Amino acid sequence: MRIRSSIFVLFAIISGAGLAERPAAAQQTSGAPWRFLASGDSRNCGDVVMPAIAETAKKNQVAFYWHLGDLRLTTGFDEDIAHQSEHIAKPLSVAQYEQIEWPDYIESQIKPFGSIPFFLGIGNHETVPPLKTREDFLLQFADWLDAPVLRAQRLKDDPTDFRMKTYFHWIDRGVSFYYLDSATADQFDAAQLRWFERTLAKDLADPAVTTIVTGMHKALPESISAGHSMNESPTGTESGRQVYADLLRARDEGHKRVYVLASHSHYFMDGIFDTDYWKQHGGVLPGWIVGTAGAHRYALPPNSPPTALVNVYGSLLGTVQPNGEINFEFQRVEEKDIPDAVAARYGKDFVHWCFAENSDVSQ
Repeated sequence: MRIRSSIFVLFAIISGAGLAERPAAAQQTSGAPWRFLASGDSRNCGDVVMPAIAETAKKNQVAFYWHLGDLRLTTGFDEDIAHQSEHIAKPLSVAQYEQIEWPDYIESQIKPFGSIPFFLGIGNHETVPPLKTREDFLLQFADWLDAPVLRAQRLKDDPTDFRMKTYFHWIDRGVSFYYLDSATADQFDAAQLRWFERTLAKDLADPAVTTIVTGMHKALPESISAGHSMNESPTGTESGRQVYADLLRARDEGHKRVYVLASHSHYFMDGIFDTDYWKQHGGVLPGWIVGTAGAHRYALPPNSPPTALVNVYGSLLGTVQPNGEINFEFQRVEEKDIPDAVAARYGKDFVHWCFAENSDVSQ
């Protein structure tokens, strides 16, 4: 499949003469720095780890938390659900687990964030047919996927677009955020690409938008983590390269700051696009993998940067400066950070298991 990018044709039409020549440094926004928090992959031990990430969010007074997909295991029993006292006494059947896994996520992982806005992305473990489908995900999480801020932005972007989707866009103080659905081998499909390029063109034409932050579950292709990314399928490889090229042009021709976040791989890594491929095909974008919200932890791939972290839980804190520049810092969750109520619910032995044994890598 080859879909020709038309984003900068749209950009030229929408923006008018001269706007694309303005550097990001000249597009100042007023106000103080502000923060947001992101991570993904909260299956397995997410009911233990996510409440601690919620405490990180509260401590840093973040504007929102952003989950990058893989909420629950689905293909088997999450260890945290299985170790809830009521299910130790009376183990769940497969059918019972499938019925409660997403309500458990809401109760155990979203609720601890309280009033902090929670943006929810889809991952491959939310699309395991016939157990779970995109339609199931949309129905279960409609309150988050069709939240007022997302609905209002969707209709501002396209007044005829009344349908919530598993990909979405919102703007906060000059920063334009995109969640792209890379959960399955057929993505990004043609409809999602058209939506992304059309919406991005409007952001590039808007001098009030200084920054583009794109999040997804599977990372865009040709990263250091290419073996576990959109490179997993031919469609993912081609369409992901197209989105990366669009983001390069947003930086180089649209003069926006651009950052890319993903999860899917269960470790922390920055500089994920510092690869020979992207050095030879347009340039390196700032990128992070933060699949560290409770999932079974993976070994690092070859050629990982020395700053990559394995056998860790935590989240990525973004601090947005008034000019749109974002500084990112990993916020590690230690065993001692698990809230007392969570430790009491699951028991100290299971909490320790999550930190000591929920991993492919020896401690």
